[in-house]
Amino acid sequence: MSANRRTFLKSASAGLVTFSLPLQAALAEPSPEGVPAHTSEAETLSLADLVNILQGTNSTGIFSRGNTLPIVAMPFGMAHWTLQSTDREPWFFHPEDRRLLGFRSTHQLSPWLGDYGQATFLPFQGNINLEPGSRSASWRPAHSKLSPYEMKIRLERYFVDVELVPTTRCALMQVTFDSLESDEASLLIDLPGEGSGATYDQASGTVVGISTDTSGGTPAGFKTWYAVRIDDGTSSAILGLDVKEAKTRRLAVLRYHAKVGQPVSIRIGTSFISAEQSIRNLDQEIGKQALPVIQEKAMAAWESHLGRARVQGGTVQQRSTFYSCMYRTLLFPRTFHEVETDGKNIHYSAYNGRVEPGVMYADHGYWDVYRAWYPMMSVLFQDRLAEILQAWVNAAKEGGWLPQFPAPGYRACMTGSLIDSVFGDAACKGITGFDLVGAYAGLKRHATTVGDPVKGYGRQGIEQYLKLGYAPADKVDQSAAETVDSAYGDFCIGQVAKALGKTDDARMFAERANNWKHLYDPQVKFLRGKNSDGSWLTPFDPIQWGNPYVEGAAWQHRWDVPHAPEELIKAMGGPDYVVEQLEIMCTMAPAFKVGVYKSEIHEMSEMAAVDFGQYAHSNQPVHHVLYLFTIAGRPDRTQFWVRRVLADLYTPNTFAGDEDTGSMAAWYVLSSCGFYPFCPGKPEYILGSPLWDQVVLTPERGAPLKVVSKGNSADNVYVQKVTANGTDHREIFITHAMVTAGATIEFTMGAKPRA
Repeated sequence: MSANRRTFLKSASAGLVTFSLPLQAALAEPSPEGVPAHTSEAETLSLADLVNILQGTNSTGIFSRGNTLPIVAMPFGMAHWTLQSTDREPWFFHPEDRRLLGFRSTHQLSPWLGDYGQATFLPFQGNINLEPGSRSASWRPAHSKLSPYEMKIRLERYFVDVELVPTTRCALMQVTFDSLESDEASLLIDLPGEGSGATYDQASGTVVGISTDTSGGTPAGFKTWYAVRIDDGTSSAILGLDVKEAKTRRLAVLRYHAKVGQPVSIRIGTSFISAEQSIRNLDQEIGKQALPVIQEKAMAAWESHLGRARVQGGTVQQRSTFYSCMYRTLLFPRTFHEVETDGKNIHYSAYNGRVEPGVMYADHGYWDVYRAWYPMMSVLFQDRLAEILQAWVNAAKEGGWLPQFPAPGYRACMTGSLIDSVFGDAACKGITGFDLVGAYAGLKRHATTVGDPVKGYGRQGIEQYLKLGYAPADKVDQSAAETVDSAYGDFCIGQVAKALGKTDDARMFAERANNWKHLYDPQVKFLRGKNSDGSWLTPFDPIQWGNPYVEGAAWQHRWDVPHAPEELIKAMGGPDYVVEQLEIMCTMAPAFKVGVYKSEIHEMSEMAAVDFGQYAHSNQPVHHVLYLFTIAGRPDRTQFWVRRVLADLYTPNTFAGDEDTGSMAAWYVLSSCGFYPFCPGKPEYILGSPLWDQVVLTPERGAPLKVVSKGNSADNVYVQKVTANGTDHREIFITHAMVTAGATIEFTMGAKPRA
């Protein structure tokens, strides 16, 4: 992922694990490969306590794992709470840092796009220098608790224990000092942005802070409000407010009454609408409730969401990896609507700058997540998915166009208009509860008329695409990627047209879905760039990154025809050749040439760091490729390579590359369950090699799907037989209807490929 269609850098290194102590002990003793490391302590853990929220946080600009911050929040919460260990934006947390600047309210979906409306909170005592380098305090990860629903941290320098628990839009922070120099303590609120500040209303005992910082995607005048109340269990403990100006930020210091050993509650509400709404959110979600009450609600929410998928078997490490990935899939997109006094949803529109009725979500990159995340939601969380889809329709009504990359509003980022896939997948699967007619109007507009891609809406090169059937390399950046994304997008829009009974439109978009053929060169058997006059872009080098591709080379984009794999296989010379080429791709040297990037970008580094050849699982374009083996007649090679990726590229600590708002994590969740959506926009899933002895997936709509794997082990990765509801199943796909209708899929596993 990169902003403004420019690729910066992504990754894969080892993260530091800080779990609840029983799980930490269970993971400390490695087991022989394939032997479950069951312990009595691990068996009693909740699903949330199997999550390592530090998974992948050892992330940098040159070796990135994406926006893998240690986030404490409600599932899909509007307010995300994390740790800030440095003022080096946007990489403001690293697990090896041993000092913290505070607890940050963040809205960052990607370090490549930056944060907006953020604020950092630091409880402290004494007279200190408030500059970041001077105010930081030591913490000890091994003595802390970090889970999806709470963080417990001791700031050694200030002799204070801090516990934070979230609600959807707020947080309750409880601080307890075990040593004080006087009878008062302080809370720093670091509010970035020109025009930021804070005021104190003594009558209500509420401080309201304003953060105006934005890195794009918001109209002029954007603000985030923070309502803060402090009490010691009897009354407001606030003694006063001092606001200091420091360059392009305001440092608000709340002085409050404190006693040794006496917990003080800091209640924080947030809003994108107004100061009044931030107070309303605080009253509605926290009010005077005690921390254990809020904590119990947050824990229950996470147990409910994680419990949609219940796995049995495997090792403690594998189960921890699964639920850590599941946690990542449940953070984005974030809720962006708020609740009025009459109970109705309203939201600040990042598309027109006004307050509008209805639901809204924000911060999702369709280019990253259409392949696995949205299909996962169609299996498990159909009600939430419908609400999210309605939010994107609302965005189009408010701004005139469907967003390309809502972050939180229009943002120019990556290629294509992959929201086409999002709605196409929902339409073909019969997902209801949103305005499909309104969605289609937006889809057809950007597929047939000129928008403004620089501003974050409309297709890049649409004029030439409509005229030539492809985006020409001499006119359009990343032209090959733009063309194949548009052809696939046209297929998906056709699915929506079909669902709405628009026969002529469905036929037109189905014909346009063949436009990938304009860029298939039978001489080199790759998709490649073509100029306006029909000549091929030269020279052609399949390992040279960049134009006409994006974040990859010809090898990574060779298979970008998910809607017509059989036609691609035929064009390439047949199944045997394709299987041979896929095997070469996975085993050849991970060599690359930097091309137009001029230097080594992080995606190149991440591919080169592992032994998977040109199969760069660290980035999303190849995520369907291993399943092409099955379509080409060799499911055993899918099974072998998928299980290798599950075992080698995912751990409780790390990801192989950019975990972009649930994309990398959703691949693991679905693939480990034994099936994967090869082509979102078709109501089917291709079979793989399940990791678990049993998994039960319980959708919000429909009946539970049970996947059973007999004889499963680290050695027995090959599928010998599949039954569906007790009947032999010889198809390579299972249907969405089967998945949500309460089927039982049973795999029989073995050590050798099926004869």
